[in-house]
Amino acid sequence: MSGSNQAVASLQSEVTKLRHELTTVKNAGHSANGSTIAADTMYVGQYLVERLVQLGITKMFGVPGDFNLGFLDFVEDHPKIDWVGNCNELNAAYAADGYARVHEGKLGVVLTTFGVGELSAMNGIAGAFSEHVPVLHIVGVPSTSQQKAKPMLHHTLGDGRNASFDAYYKAAQQFTIAHTNLVDIQTAAAEIDRVITECLVMARPAYLMLPTDIAYMRISATRLKTPLNIEPPPNEPETEEFVLDEIIKLVEAAQNDVIILVDACGIRHGVRHEVEELVHRTGFPVYAAPMGKTLIDESYHRYGGIYVGEISHEDIKEKVESAKLILSIGGLRSDFNTGNFTYHIPTQRTVELHSDHARVQYAMFPGIGMKRLMPKLTARLQPYKEGAFQLEVPKFEAPVPKEDNDIITHTWLWPRVGQFFKPKDIVVAETGTSAFGVLDVPLPAGAIYVSQILWGSIGWTVGSTLGAAFAAQDRGMNRTILFVGDGSLQLTVQELSVMLRHGLKPIIFVLNNSGYTIERYLHGKTRKYNDISNWKWTKLLDTLGGEEGKTSKSYTVRTKQELSDLLDDPTFAAAETIQLVEMIMEKHDAPRALQVQAELSAKTNRYTADA
Repeated sequence: MSGSNQAVASLQSEVTKLRHELTTVKNAGHSANGSTIAADTMYVGQYLVERLVQLGITKMFGVPGDFNLGFLDFVEDHPKIDWVGNCNELNAAYAADGYARVHEGKLGVVLTTFGVGELSAMNGIAGAFSEHVPVLHIVGVPSTSQQKAKPMLHHTLGDGRNASFDAYYKAAQQFTIAHTNLVDIQTAAAEIDRVITECLVMARPAYLMLPTDIAYMRISATRLKTPLNIEPPPNEPETEEFVLDEIIKLVEAAQNDVIILVDACGIRHGVRHEVEELVHRTGFPVYAAPMGKTLIDESYHRYGGIYVGEISHEDIKEKVESAKLILSIGGLRSDFNTGNFTYHIPTQRTVELHSDHARVQYAMFPGIGMKRLMPKLTARLQPYKEGAFQLEVPKFEAPVPKEDNDIITHTWLWPRVGQFFKPKDIVVAETGTSAFGVLDVPLPAGAIYVSQILWGSIGWTVGSTLGAAFAAQDRGMNRTILFVGDGSLQLTVQELSVMLRHGLKPIIFVLNNSGYTIERYLHGKTRKYNDISNWKWTKLLDTLGGEEGKTSKSYTVRTKQELSDLLDDPTFAAAETIQLVEMIMEKHDAPRALQVQAELSAKTNRYTADA
């Protein structure tokens, strides 16, 4: 985001906060019929929990520790929110991220302790910031008197009376859109509301320090009568109308040769419904960037598949790059999301719609957000539907290839598991082979694809699967299915025990290919540093608290036939318990898209002098 856009976003956030404050002031102390009421009081910690419950949050992730234990009593005692104790703070942050991704429109919540806990979670928070995921990080911190006196407490940096009690706060500001330290009881409720509101409106993480004494101070509960305003700010009417006129002019000049390209921020910033309306009511062909996969129902007949620059299938590449106008929605042009920046869609043929601005060719329009713009654009474009349907769209399909061997290859694997997916499944794919493998496989109606393509922290999917599975329960989704490599799973495997403890039932496919495959393709294909220890994978669930055959099931498959038989087994497919499938695969095999991306990245990285 440019400096000017950041300034506009900051002003919009301030306006939203002030509007809420005004509404609260008007309603304070009055009932619905206008009579004055006594202001009930509650503890600050209770107020924070109640705000989260109002927003439909049912789970809080984290690790108990000194400075957050008192607040945890409020969480545990509330009947509508559950504490999910994680094995470590990093995994908890990953879980909050996965929960927010699947529970669209909600935020994920992670609770840690001061210093040691929050720093462990920071990688997960940074990833959520990178990928526009609203995660609220609550940190239990020393009391306000201790923050002033600065004694050499545990979890501090040990630098005596000059101890930097705000060091972690300063670090957190690099990865959060809003942050606060609740040291003033008079403003505590307002600060809680502000931080939560900005987290949701901006779809980025926020950071809230909760001192031990403040958590147990009483405040008025009156503000809870006013729901938080989490709607995006309105667009300036005249500018919005001008933008609409300019887009229509370009559509007419393109003679209906227009395609729609959807991406990550269309999901993160809550325009799924608006995108569906635009696509279905206009008939323009629609494609997705990797991070936008499943924003559009992939069984929709006007959906053509994944566009990722030079890595795209040739028919998709030709249709997108030859279009006279590309309407880009929620674009996030990172290297792995664009085929190492090999997009060939010139600015003069592009309209970009974002959460806080629009771009029409070379002209930027700060403050014109897509959430409010798109319904009006849909209405203006609907008369062009007949012409739009004249444009041919390649059929997005992935037939299972015939191969003259029984080895589980990537070429065969992904189309085959594509036949296993069902509507409303959640498919979680780890960075590397899994993320690239699933891309070219159509997912059924209502399915949600979850992957961390931009931040790319290996092991993220395991914690994320935990959060995703909880969100699936809340939303009435189907199965949660994880594809993860053996190397990545070793980083965060502990969360399988949390899944078992809470009775979650994901299907976990472990790609056992003896190490870090994406790293092998980037550099060091035969180097020992890309090797790992081979675990007894089918013993994991039993070791971590399961009971094989009762509360968990594990399988090893070595051939195409063994895997196909398992996928066709109705009992396995019913996912009535947590299941782990170890798939034995070739060490140097990888999906086509990963091989091309790694080749492009390796050239950019210039690991060797002749690269």
